[in-house]
Amino acid sequence: MRRMAAALSVCALLFQTAALADSGGDPVSWLGRIASAGQQLNYSGTFIYQSGGNLETSRITRLVDASGERERLEVLDGSPREVIRNNAEVRCVLPDQRLVIMDRSGTARSFPSRLPGSYASVGEHYSVRAGEPARVAGLDTQLIILEPRDDLRYGHMLWADLASGLLVKARMVGPEGELIEQFAFTDVRIGGEIAAEALQPRFEGGQDWRVIDVQGEVVREEDSDWVLASPLPGYLLKSIVRRPLGNERGEILHMVYGDGLAAISVFVEPVGADHPSPPAEALHSGAINIYKRLVSGHLVTALGEAPARAVRMLGDGIEPVRK
Repeated sequence: MRRMAAALSVCALLFQTAALADSGGDPVSWLGRIASAGQQLNYSGTFIYQSGGNLETSRITRLVDASGERERLEVLDGSPREVIRNNAEVRCVLPDQRLVIMDRSGTARSFPSRLPGSYASVGEHYSVRAGEPARVAGLDTQLIILEPRDDLRYGHMLWADLASGLLVKARMVGPEGELIEQFAFTDVRIGGEIAAEALQPRFEGGQDWRVIDVQGEVVREEDSDWVLASPLPGYLLKSIVRRPLGNERGEILHMVYGDGLAAISVFVEPVGADHPSPPAEALHSGAINIYKRLVSGHLVTALGEAPARAVRMLGDGIEPVRK
């Protein structure tokens, strides 16, 4: 019996080593493989999202062909919601509100293709190692563990299909290993043909529906009226976009800072002198921490899937440019 157990242990070790060898022998290389698979493969399946006491089931179908990428994501629990992607155009449909939110930037990504494609500096902020192989949604997977090197970011556990590299389970964890949020396929089909009807929207908006286009004006860092005066270690500026608020309320500035995995958005909008002071501490909604402060007649809102301390530090560091 002991010989059998020893043999099984050796086989498991060889299996894990072979899996890593197929991906270049480096756990970090798995991250690039996961990112590529999520954006280049056809797949369809059902996954569960969990955060706190919230549990939500969604169905996703994705097709990549000569015309580009198309995707349909439908939330199956609670109020109906649907996200339709046609290359860079993403439409979020909220039928209960008769509302369509349109984003033409192409940056919005959902599980399992949320990971960015570049991991050149991930080792500066995370310790990356391979975990034990596991079965997820009927597939053999490799676990990749990313442990933060400080308290300004959460840890990540990523289970990728050995055959394709597709991310089939993703867990974000706090400093004590507590669950922050988790995505996990319950069933998934990878590759093969995708029927055109599977990508057709379920909801068609009418003339009485509102359409909000969040397309904005890209702003260069040197042209921005706001700056991060106190840099947050590891978080670099990724983009700045300016959008009109409507009703002659001025413009809102949207700045995104990230470390390659974690991202924090900062919104700066003008407010009246009678605007109430926001709470001193960061709030949270699910996995997202939110922090607000008033600065020079503007409301600064920082939010992201990052620890409350990081969100607050970044929010406190945003200041108007002194000219």
